[in-house]
Amino acid sequence: MEAKIYNQTGKEESQTAEIPDKVFGVKWNAELVHQVFVSMMANKRKPIAHTKTRGEVSGGGRKPWQQKGTGRARHGSIRSPIWVGGGVAHGPRNDKSYGRKVNKKMKIKALYSVISKKFNDGQVLMVSDINLPSAKTKDAVEVISALSKIKGFSGLSKKQNAAYFVFSELKPETKRGFGNINSAKVDEVRNLNLLDALNYQNLIFVQPNECVKVLENRMTK
Repeated sequence: MEAKIYNQTGKEESQTAEIPDKVFGVKWNAELVHQVFVSMMANKRKPIAHTKTRGEVSGGGRKPWQQKGTGRARHGSIRSPIWVGGGVAHGPRNDKSYGRKVNKKMKIKALYSVISKKFNDGQVLMVSDINLPSAKTKDAVEVISALSKIKGFSGLSKKQNAAYFVFSELKPETKRGFGNINSAKVDEVRNLNLLDALNYQNLIFVQPNECVKVLENRMTK
């Protein structure tokens, strides 16, 4: 397949990008995407809530009263969960692991599926290069504004997570220029994952030919 390439002013260039079917023409697989998404979110989870068991609370070294003859119920320790100030039974623990194993090929296939769907929905754009020598936010805003006017592209709104700019090699001044724009994120293609692809409405591949090569090589590594 071929895709049109635009420059940072929004004008179409004469050259086109060769995009492989195995990355941009994959059939949508909702079950796989869901499975990988849930696994990746679980692996990111860091438990915070923590309760003490009856073996960790203080006190209760001896029996509160004798077993028989008092007329009261028998108890062995004030650290029992049924006592106020006692340990908690089956409470949350910060040492619990919620991690799930997900195969590398599953991750990559799920990512390809999302990229392909966004490409079919007009949410993928190829840009030859983006240069911001001055590293100013206003220059980055001008680039976003120019790209938003491209016909056939779904557009870049001012809403949160509107666009993810994927570079083959990200320059420090470009990263600085986009740093204050909440609706956009910039990163290198080697760091692109399923969560980012789903969280951002549009994917913009900068230096597309190089980006495509990196994406293709992921499956072979």
